[in-house]
Formats: sequence, structure tokens, C-alpha cells
Amino acid sequence: MRARLAETGKGANIMGFSCTSRSIAVSMAAAAALLAGACVSPAGPVEAVRFVSPDRASELGRGSIRVTAGDGMDAGSLEYRSYAAAVERELERVGYQVLPVGAGSGRDVQTATVRIERMVLSPAGGERNPVSVGVGGGTGGFGSGLGVGIGINLGGRPKDRIATELFANIRSGDGVVLWEGRASVEAKAGTPMAETQLNAAKLAQGLFTGFPGESGATIKVP
Repeated sequence: MRARLAETGKGANIMGFSCTSRSIAVSMAAAAALLAGACVSPAGPVEAVRFVSPDRASELGRGSIRVTAGDGMDAGSLEYRSYAAAVERELERVGYQVLPVGAGSGRDVQTATVRIERMVLSPAGGERNPVSVGVGGGTGGFGSGLGVGIGINLGGRPKDRIATELFANIRSGDGVVLWEGRASVEAKAGTPMAETQLNAAKLAQGLFTGFPGESGATIKVP
């Protein structure tokens, strides 16, 4: 049975996202990172795979970078900003100078693009049902460019699991993809780890563990 995430707020261009909202999202994500390390919940490990440009890997982890929303994402929602803020924090940890939201592009500025997909895993047969999220309620497979909302209505199926996938890529100032990766985690519906805040911190940490990582290798991060 398809679940739905309730849409929160109207879509807004990321260039117009206010500093106040960004600060709130960053603070929420930082708090979630602390809780993620201390909270024990029925969640599996993060599984991540990364791909690294063989010719320009030396450009990674240094200089300035801006974070933008992938196609179809609701860049103005606090839910999206929670994931983006978690990615920003990891980018800073690996050596980047993260520019404020709305910063322009340039030859010396790399760009990280972020997308999120959430699915319900039914215990009956283990099928993966896309969750309606974000503006327009679009659904689809990995990489389809979904937004993210808040509040999960599982229709009385507490044994379902929520699978969340975080996708990011990093492009150079001249538009070449230097790095891309995908991280996924499953959590029992109704547990803290199935919600946005803990989920965002855990996925971002897993995605950037050992950055840039061994190209094509799949890792599991507890």
C-alpha cells in the first residue's frame, strides 16, 4: 500500500532561501548528529557507494563549494534543508569551504547537488513502494529527483520499514562530475530513525565516510 508524506510549505527557489531558515536547519541537523550517535533504534546500517573521477580526484576536498537541490526537489522546505545541512556539515569536515545558500557559481566554485527518495518496504513480499513526497507528489525510482515532506501515514502498518536514499554529486566549476555517491538506510516505521532529522545525519555521515572513497566499492557504516 502506497504511503504518503504530507507536503509542508510551498516550493521556493533555493536562491531565495532565508538565512534564518538555513540556520534553523543547520542547528537541527547538528543536534540530530549527536542524537544519532546515542540513540539506539531498529535501523539497519547505512549502505553507500561512491564513484570518483580518475583524472581529477585531486580537486576534491578543497576550495569553495555550494550545495544546490536536485531537479524536482522542494528546495524551500525545512525537510530538504535538513538533508542539505547534513551534507554541508560533512563537506566542511572533509575540507571544503561551504558557501552560503544563494551563492553564485564560478570557475573556482564546485557544486554539490542533493536529492532524496523515500520508499515504504512492505513486509509482505518485501516490495518497494515509492512514497509521494515534495511538490507535485511525484514518485519514481532512484535518481528521479524527488522532494521530501514530513509526517508518515502508514495506514496502520507499523511493521513496514522506511527506506531512504540520499544522492549527491560534486561538479567542478567547468561542469565536470568529479564525484557522485548514493547512501541508503532502512528503519522501522514509527521509530526516530525513520524521521527526517536523525535520518539525514546518519545518511550524510555514511555517504562521506572515508571521502572520497574507493570508486565503485559498496561500504556499510553502522
